[in-house]
Amino acid sequence: MGNATTVTTGILISADKVNGTDVYNFLGEKIGSIDGIMIDKVSGHAIYALLSCGGFLGFGGRHHPLPWAVLRYDVAKEGYVVNMSKEKLESAPNYDINENFNWTPEEGRKIDGYFEVPSYWK
Repeated sequence: MGNATTVTTGILISADKVNGTDVYNFLGEKIGSIDGIMIDKVSGHAIYALLSCGGFLGFGGRHHPLPWAVLRYDVAKEGYVVNMSKEKLESAPNYDINENFNWTPEEGRKIDGYFEVPSYWK
C-alpha cells in the first residue's frame, strides 16, 4: 500500500482539510478558524466544530464549540459562515485552548441551547 492522499470532491471533505478553515460572521468578518471537529463515535456525524479565537503564540486563545448545524459553507469564501455577531460569539460557551473540555450532557445542552439548535444530548 502506498501513501493515502486526501481528496476533496463535491460535498465531502476530509476532517484534516476542515482544520484551519476560516469562519466568518454574516457581515463577512473573519471571527476565527476551525481547530478541531467533535464526531459522534457511533454515527460518524460531525456534532461540533471547535472554533479557535484570539490568543497570540498559543496564549490566551479560546475554543468556542459550535454546533455543526450553525455552520454554512461558503464556496466563494472557501470558509464557513455563522449567522451571529462577534458579540454573540464572545458570550458563547467557551474554554481556554490549553484546557481539556469536559464533554458532559449538561455542557452539551448548554452549548446547543445557546445556539438554539436541537440538542444532540438526550
